[in-house]
Amino acid sequence: MTRRAGTIDRPVALEPVSKGNRAAILALEPLPEQQEYVASNAESLAEAEQDDEAIARAVVCAGRVVGFLMYSAPKDDDEAIIYRFMVDRREQGRGLGRAAVGKALEEIAKLGHIRRVAICYEPENEAARRLYAGFGFVEQGLDEDDEMIAVLELGG
Repeated sequence: MTRRAGTIDRPVALEPVSKGNRAAILALEPLPEQQEYVASNAESLAEAEQDDEAIARAVVCAGRVVGFLMYSAPKDDDEAIIYRFMVDRREQGRGLGRAAVGKALEEIAKLGHIRRVAICYEPENEAARRLYAGFGFVEQGLDEDDEMIAVLELGG
């Protein structure tokens, strides 16, 4: 079986961060031109350890960690926020980012109390804008850090 460029031939899963995948998460790297758009995974993991509401996930495909995602979905709020997301530079261009965001939205929707998902990104990050718009996220404007906030209303 041949795989077309830009497609994945194995399912993507989100797995909790563990001792078994932590080193692989720390080894992930964005493309050089993406460095300014993402926090380091070391910083994100440290933040997750201090924040009870942070939900950190390894993005896994074919048994390998290919990305990292972190969100919060407080039980006393109907809005979740995806605030960290990256796919390793060697794994980009295969649809893994789209698949990972889809899995995150499924996971968030299954929580039951979330009606809206927000995400933030640098306004000049066109790849992020296209990716999130493809899921139906609607830009709301800039936040206090001059990052674009986009919101997706969940159905049902």
